[in-house]
Amino acid sequence: MAPPPPPVPKPRARYTRDSLAPNQSWERNLNTEYAANGVQQSTGDGDGAGYPSLEGISNLISTNIPSMAGMMAYISGSATAPSAPVAPTAPPSADSIANNISSHIPSLADTAHDVVQPSAPSSMEPAPAANNGGPSLDSVLSSLAKMPTISGVVSNVANLAVGSNTSTPSSTAGNQKSGPHTDVGALSNLVMSALDPKAGVTLPPLDVPTQPSRDVTTSSGNGQEDSDIHALASWASQEELDSDSSNEEEEDPPKEDPPAAPAANLNQPGRLKPTRPAPTPPRPPHQSKKPGKQKIPRAATIRVSRKKGGSGNASPKTAVVRADWLDVWKGFRHSVLWATLDGNQLSLWKKRTDRFSEMLFHTSSITNVKKQDKGRFSIYFRKKHYDFMAHSEEIQDGWVTSLQACRGQQGPAPSELQGQITIKDTRTKVYAAVLGHDLWIYPSKDSYQLGIASYCVPLNVSTVKPTGKHTFSLVTPYKTFNLSVDSSKDLSVWLDGLTATISSALSCSQVALRLWTNPYNKVCGDCGAADPEWASVNLLMVICHSCAGAHRALGTKLSKVRGLKLDNKVWTEPLMQLFVAYGNRLANQVWAPAVPAAEQLSPDASDSVRSEFIQKKYSLGRYKRLHALAMSPQLMGERLREVVCSNDIEETMALICSGAKVCQTDPQVPSSVQLAERAGQALQVELLRLNEYTEVPPHLPKTAPPRSDPAHSDAEEEELHGKLEEDRFLFSFENNSAACDVLDLREVLSVFVKDEGHQFEIVSLDEQLVCATNNEDDMLTHLVHILKVILPGGVSYAEVGGATAVSKACVLEMGGASQHTDAWLLLWEGGVSIHPTVRHMQPTLQIDMSMLSRHEMNATESTITMVTRDRCVTARFEDQYSCQTWYELLKKASSNQSAAPHSLYPVTHLMKGSVSPAIERCISHVTNYGLKVEGVYRRCGLATKVSQLVEALMTSPSSTHLESDEQGVLDAASALKKYIRQKEALFPEATRPDWVKAAVIAEERARFSAYRRLLRQLPDDNRATMSALFGHFYLVQVFSQVNKMSAQNLALVLVPSLFDSLSQDLLRLIREFIIHHTLLFLTQEKEEEEVEQITAL
Repeated sequence: MAPPPPPVPKPRARYTRDSLAPNQSWERNLNTEYAANGVQQSTGDGDGAGYPSLEGISNLISTNIPSMAGMMAYISGSATAPSAPVAPTAPPSADSIANNISSHIPSLADTAHDVVQPSAPSSMEPAPAANNGGPSLDSVLSSLAKMPTISGVVSNVANLAVGSNTSTPSSTAGNQKSGPHTDVGALSNLVMSALDPKAGVTLPPLDVPTQPSRDVTTSSGNGQEDSDIHALASWASQEELDSDSSNEEEEDPPKEDPPAAPAANLNQPGRLKPTRPAPTPPRPPHQSKKPGKQKIPRAATIRVSRKKGGSGNASPKTAVVRADWLDVWKGFRHSVLWATLDGNQLSLWKKRTDRFSEMLFHTSSITNVKKQDKGRFSIYFRKKHYDFMAHSEEIQDGWVTSLQACRGQQGPAPSELQGQITIKDTRTKVYAAVLGHDLWIYPSKDSYQLGIASYCVPLNVSTVKPTGKHTFSLVTPYKTFNLSVDSSKDLSVWLDGLTATISSALSCSQVALRLWTNPYNKVCGDCGAADPEWASVNLLMVICHSCAGAHRALGTKLSKVRGLKLDNKVWTEPLMQLFVAYGNRLANQVWAPAVPAAEQLSPDASDSVRSEFIQKKYSLGRYKRLHALAMSPQLMGERLREVVCSNDIEETMALICSGAKVCQTDPQVPSSVQLAERAGQALQVELLRLNEYTEVPPHLPKTAPPRSDPAHSDAEEEELHGKLEEDRFLFSFENNSAACDVLDLREVLSVFVKDEGHQFEIVSLDEQLVCATNNEDDMLTHLVHILKVILPGGVSYAEVGGATAVSKACVLEMGGASQHTDAWLLLWEGGVSIHPTVRHMQPTLQIDMSMLSRHEMNATESTITMVTRDRCVTARFEDQYSCQTWYELLKKASSNQSAAPHSLYPVTHLMKGSVSPAIERCISHVTNYGLKVEGVYRRCGLATKVSQLVEALMTSPSSTHLESDEQGVLDAASALKKYIRQKEALFPEATRPDWVKAAVIAEERARFSAYRRLLRQLPDDNRATMSALFGHFYLVQVFSQVNKMSAQNLALVLVPSLFDSLSQDLLRLIREFIIHHTLLFLTQEKEEEEVEQITAL
């Protein structure tokens, strides 16, 4: 038997007009039979395409299905019957066919039996008439026509059979009508599915009668009349046929099932007319069109609980204005994007706060919008389409309705300046076009023709300048684009065109032009509107006309509003220098360094929303970044008088906005203005005079009640499913449904590990989340991912993996000058780590838990103070809840530390003596950070750094700063070796010959006894220090597969530090001290005797 043919691949939509080629293996067999039979059929085009005879196809089926050999002989005999009628032999019955199929294909036995007997007749009803005549030729051929690879051939066979059987006795026809013959069609389908399981044969349901096959009318001409054969492909609507995938991996556009076409008359004279094929059988509801390619979001990995409405206010929605999180498929590349529609443009953003979109297009480019199931809908752009998915049908309906309402709008005017440019930063070639006052960036020229852009750059807030022979820069308040073109001529064209567009968009006010040279001042400092023409002069904030009205409502004691065009007298040279040098950048750095994405003000916000936001920002100081001395007005006044004598405008602004008084109440003390004038600081004088009577409302710490306290729970809890994606946290209502909300991980203020059930808590700018996992490993995986995003570089894995509390705070070291340092505080099993957000500003500070002598909290000021022997550190938290939770975890860790043994190694309770604090400090540091550092103790540290560490360890080991990165570990290890050489004589000079003699003893038991005898003769401090060191080295060699430091390698680098010479005997001594540390140092005398006796036996 020939092997079953491979499945015929489904053609793509762009090729659906082409003929479907027959399967190659079938084609070869059929052509062989055709050559033997000698009958040729043609399409009439003269191409000579051959088709097999009836005898050929009958023999082929007989070869592949022996059980149908008799029927095929009957069919073949019918086609080649002579003119005189000959009674055909009786074909096998349907029961015999079913039995043959059951015997050859056991898996189809039950189905074949059900097809032959669809339903058992009721005992009260008469049985149908028996079909003694067997199946008709028409029924068999129509059933075989359902086989995809030979459907065209069977149609040809039908013509031949009809032409040759015109003289068939009428009694046969009468016999055919005795009952329906749907059983043969179903059995043919069963046979086809058995030959090729991948052929896609659909079996009819047992309770629904199979559709009758197409009627075949006998020809009125010659019996051997040739007929034209034409292979037809599935037809699709012109719009969907032209719609290609958004990339090469995307599945075909959705098609509507075509309506059924009338049957073709095979005996019609002339050429066959192509007719639209009948629709494919409907699929079951649970079966998708393409189960292997169904686009579904990635499954969630963690459970999340939060209060309803915690993500902020809902976005405004009208008939043509919408904003929601949507799942988007560009091909099979899935992403969750923030989609905004303003009636003219649809923009897709990775985050709400992004300034440049991921994709952007004008609604006039849309050719069709189609609604699908499960919240999905598709947007078509002629040759491309994109698939979207909303988390609810309500949002889906709203988007489909809004997009359909926006269709038909007039598109933007054609661009007069366009062409290919290269973005140097990413080294990508793009297609750029100037449309209105914006520069639109397209991935390619094809995308430009379709109207699908990546993002647009607003030219009314931009500045262009040449930077090279073929390069230029486009500077915006948000980003600087370094671009290049192919020639100097293209460079000149682009520079002239962009400069002209920018000039046409700008105002003619000289003050405005001067202030707008600072890119941050080209947009409103509150809402981001372009070309602001007003300013709050005392706050150094450039604002738009709409926000200026809300600023006036604040009162002149808080915000003094002036126009850039009208109030020319107020714009002195020092004031304009302040705005050009600082302006909106410094103002927002103080008043709004971090605003929740859901609360950010947009240019098209309503007056009520705008007024509420500005009241929160300035009157309530909700987003304000306070100065480190904000809780002490007296200290702030003293600090202000110090700062104004320098050129530090930024700290002066921070002090004023935190409530420091410029106007001096004590006439005996010189005012800040007088001090600045004496120091010759003109900009300081200008800023101080503008804020001489400014009254900033007192700071009110943000409160956030614990979510676990039912008394404070005003909103209902909602359970979500979460998954992490780069620097975002995606939430959905179902496990694999579309995202309903997204949290930017850079808005996280605190992370706390909870005691119960593998849970941790996230506190962000505007909400609190409780995340739960199934096991400890999953929780650690999610925690590490989040902390790697929010923490600065240089934090070790030991700190991240062992952290129980992580919070962002402002740190001030008491007794020193105010540095206003923003840092992340980590509470972990090794102590407290303080990592500045900007590493080069301040060094990392680490405090061992055992070094803490006192810690206290000031709930009113949201501060925690930690005191050690030589320093006092105070940290002010962003909100009271983070402060209280962090303090509770700090107290718990401190109490656990007190209850646990203080030593890192089990020595203190077994032997007398003490270990040097310097050695303890180095051992502790390497144990915490260096066990997995390759080559630790073998690789050398920086010579100058090591010398400094040794000096610091000798004077003040507890306060010596040790870096936690890899180089810091190497420096600490080298410092330990150098400290031992210089400070400690672990093996006294007089006893060294004895140690050498003991090391050369051949018998191991005697050698170990000599080691223990010599150890007992050492001073207590020496013995305790050696136990601590070799216990640490034992732990290092445990990780030798990672750090490559086995006991032998450690002995090679340690012998020169412990002895003056290097020999094999001393190497064996140190190696055995490391390997047998427990036996040599931690075994009591009685146990030693027992071990010796056991060894002797």
